[in-house]
Formats: sequence, structure tokens, C-alpha cells
Amino acid sequence: MTEPAKNLPPIGEVFNPHSPEYMLDPVSQCLALAERGALVWYEPWQAWMMTRMDDIMACWKTEPLSSDFYDWEFAPPRPPEEEWSNFERALIGHSLLADHDHHRLVRRVTAPAFSRNVVDKIQAKIEPEIRKLFEELGEPEEFDYIEKIAFHIPFISITRMVGIPEKYWPQIKQVIMTFTETWNPTISDEQRESARQDSNQAIDIIKEVIAERRSAPVQDDFLSTLLRIEVENEGFEEGDIITLILALIGAGADTTLVAQQWSVYALLKNNRDQIDKALATPESFTNAFCEINRWGVSSKMGFARYAPRDMEFMGEKLRKGVMVLMMPHLKDHDPSYFENPEQFDVERVFEPDALFGYGPRFCIGAALAKRQLYLTISELFKRFPNIELAEEPTRDDTDHNAVVFKRLMLKTNCSLSRPQS
Repeated sequence: MTEPAKNLPPIGEVFNPHSPEYMLDPVSQCLALAERGALVWYEPWQAWMMTRMDDIMACWKTEPLSSDFYDWEFAPPRPPEEEWSNFERALIGHSLLADHDHHRLVRRVTAPAFSRNVVDKIQAKIEPEIRKLFEELGEPEEFDYIEKIAFHIPFISITRMVGIPEKYWPQIKQVIMTFTETWNPTISDEQRESARQDSNQAIDIIKEVIAERRSAPVQDDFLSTLLRIEVENEGFEEGDIITLILALIGAGADTTLVAQQWSVYALLKNNRDQIDKALATPESFTNAFCEINRWGVSSKMGFARYAPRDMEFMGEKLRKGVMVLMMPHLKDHDPSYFENPEQFDVERVFEPDALFGYGPRFCIGAALAKRQLYLTISELFKRFPNIELAEEPTRDDTDHNAVVFKRLMLKTNCSLSRPQS
């Protein structure tokens, strides 16, 4: 990156992730923000933005800033413990985001729950469900991938992979779209309270499921694995299980919906030889997904942190509670960081792979999310080897966190795959 340029227009005039221009061309706006310097003040969000990967990696690793939402200067008051609802007990009392020591305990004792062996067992549960979803689709000439496939994946994830029984689906599905909003600093207080209430209802259901599962035979799903860990590890409690399940609901639903559509779009928009390379193995897809995410630049905002006190940080004086957004996606089309950034290459080397965070805050469910995505995309191209985009998808401006599509129409070209009579 270059040093901050002088005589440039205010950053608010050239960078607006919620603008129609950003949805069509995020790259130019991201580069415009990055050229302002390492730490840039963004008036519309009353936040500092960290633009350079070396600084972001150091912040992930050493954690000089708070990840506790209640430390934000504009957060609602932290409620006293006697007034906590289920949501506060999960977010504060057992949060993976706030308490460093407890966070490290949870990561250490739950590591076996994300082992290759467990992921393989969960794959065995969800793979038949994904095949069934495509069998029900049949062989239409065209279909909307988001409506027919992507929107159904959270159901498979939550009921089969996480282990919440299907009978609870009608009650819990609302939280899928709103749970990640509970700590989003850019939404209104009304939206956040609505998301909080949805989360409270979901937690009631999770507590009920846990009570049922304690007396049920062991099953090969994530919840059963966590219950075994609870028995074997002092300090790991039911509240930790609830928090992890909520995190997986968020990662397996909202985040996965974005990943599903961008994976299909990126692979169809570029050279076809990239598809076989990307889907050769689960490991090759893990790398390919980094490239899909880099090429697409779907992010609107970064990872929120907050100054825990008045402090000096990266040469700036930060007031207590001010937000600092780590923006790793700003590097994705920077030619000084990636060679030929406009080129889509699923074999591009990512060292380090920071797509799901880094260090102590690396996303604990990343392996599960990527395996689920790999299975779905592989099934799509196996059934429809000649599939192509039916149209350029229209961007949807209603998502608070990412650039997404209103629909993703695909043309199957099934007749090209059938033997001629």
C-alpha cells in the first residue's frame, strides 16, 4: 500500500459499502479506502478502519483491543447479572467473543469436536440429505440456485450437522437470519432488539434439546460431541454449549447462504478448468474458497473491535469505546499484495489463510462450514456438468453485512449430457 495520499476527497465520498456503486464495483472503493493509510477514520460509522494485513494479523494474535460488544461506546448499557436473559447469559457469561481466558479454555477442550474424524462422520450424515435435495430438484431447464438449493442448506446443517431435531425447525429458523445481527454495530437499536428476542427464543429451544439429548443415545452430531466434552472437562458448561451452537447456527446459515451463491457464481463466471481443480478434494476446495472469497469481495464491513480504554494505537489517540474495524478484504485486489489480482486462480497460494480469522479468534467451525459447502457445490456440478449462468444476477441491497444476489438463475443444459438416441 502507498502512504496516505494528500488532497484526496473525504473518504465518505468515495467509500460507502451500502451504496449501489459498491455492490457493482467494491474493488475501486476498497482500494480508495486502503490508500488513505493504515488506520483511517470513517465518519459515517464513527469508527477507525484498519486497512493493512500485517496490522490486522498482529491485532488478531495479540488482542490489544476488546471484542466485547458491550465495550462499544454506542452499545446499550451492560445489564446487571440479575437481569440477564438467556441471550446475555450466552453472550456475556459464556461468550467466545469477550473473556480471553475462558475463550482459550473452550477452544482447547472442544478441539476434538472439530477433528477430521468428527467432520468425516458429520459428512456421512449430511451427504445423503444434499443428494436428496438435488433429486427433488430433478432436471429443470433453469432454476434459481438460491431458492431451490442454498436456502435449504441451513435446515440440513442445523438438523443433521448440529443435531437439533427437525420438529424444532419452524420455531428456530427465524434466528438464522437475525442472530448475527445481535452484535452488528451498524444496525438500529430496534433491529438489534428484535434479533435479541429471536436469539432468546432459539436458546429456549436449544436448552430443551439439550435436556432431551442428555437422556438419549449418543448420536454422531455436533451437539452429542459437545455433551461428551462437558462430562469430561471441568469449567466447560451448558452455557458454552449453547454459545457454540448459536455460533454454528450463524456460521452455518447466514454466512453459508452468502458462500453458496458466491461459490457458484465465481466458478461459472471464470474459466471452466477452474471447477475440476477446485472440487478435486475437500482440501483443494478449502483453498479454492479462499480464492472465491478474494475474487468476489462480498464483504461490506470488517471485524469489529473496541478500545478498552483511552489509548495510543497505531499512532492515533483512541478514546475509550471507539470502534476499530479490521478490514482484511481491502487487500484482495491490491496488486502489491496479490500478483495479478484480477485473475481468478483456485490454486493461488494463501499464506496465511486468514479467511476465517487468525490466531485465538480463528473461527472454530470453519472446517464444518467448508465441508458442507464442498459437498453441495460438488453435487451441483456432478449432476449438471454443463451448467451455466442463465443471466447476470441482480445484487440485493437489503443484506446488512455482505453483497448478495436477489436470485441466481442457472441454465442446466441437461440435454447436452443425455446420450443421443
